[in-house]
Amino acid sequence: MSDYNRVLLTGAAGALGTQLRQSGQKLGKIVRLSARNACKDLEAHEEDFPADLSDFDAVSNAVKGCDAIIHMGGQGVEAAWNTILNANIVGSYNIYEAARQHGVKRIVYASSVHAIGYYERHETIDGNVPTRPDSLYGVSKTFVENLARYYFDKFGIETVSLRIGSSFPEPTDRRHLITWLSYNDCRQLVEKSLSAERVGFMVAYGMSDNSRAFWDNRTAASLGYAPQDSADDYADKVFAATKQGDPNDPAVRYQGGSFVAAGHFEDKKK
Repeated sequence: MSDYNRVLLTGAAGALGTQLRQSGQKLGKIVRLSARNACKDLEAHEEDFPADLSDFDAVSNAVKGCDAIIHMGGQGVEAAWNTILNANIVGSYNIYEAARQHGVKRIVYASSVHAIGYYERHETIDGNVPTRPDSLYGVSKTFVENLARYYFDKFGIETVSLRIGSSFPEPTDRRHLITWLSYNDCRQLVEKSLSAERVGFMVAYGMSDNSRAFWDNRTAASLGYAPQDSADDYADKVFAATKQGDPNDPAVRYQGGSFVAAGHFEDKKK
């Protein structure tokens, strides 16, 4: 059981939020669930606080009384600028400012590979490299990483920013063989990020024990994270079902994959 009395989980109705609920009281003695709409099938240790992240009063109400926050909420893929702005940038500012006002000292934030998507596949990078976002979505992730650093330096709120690769039931393409994070390992990584004695401001990568890797993930290991699953187990299946991509295709050349190859989202509205 966690040492935290009450932990807020934003994005609790999303794919990863739903998976994290399976951690139960490893997250907190009470887990406060927050999404735009009410969550279903609550367990005895769960309580429901629906909130729109862009509404500061609603966010503040959800944060009040919590010891830590797992911030998985927001827009999860590329979208129009106003959607990204309100859900990911304004929404995350509201989370951090509410945390400051209510004395929360630990946040685990779901950042993304798309914060560093323009690094090439042959480059091995760690959590200290400059960000290179591949999309407006990626820009929002870099903003929140910097917001987290600011709130640590100025107010002492610790954050583990998890640059999550590709978290699905199993890898389905060749890039996933490098970036895959199993649901089981995702739960472990979040649990370790909450329970580590001191994290300061830290960037770690969300990946399983894949032999093919873009990332030096020593920071995650320092949390005690020891992934149990590997995309290698699916390699034969993926290779049989997919073709080798053109190495000059941006989706193949860069770590961000299809987000790099896609055009500017705002152009689609013209």
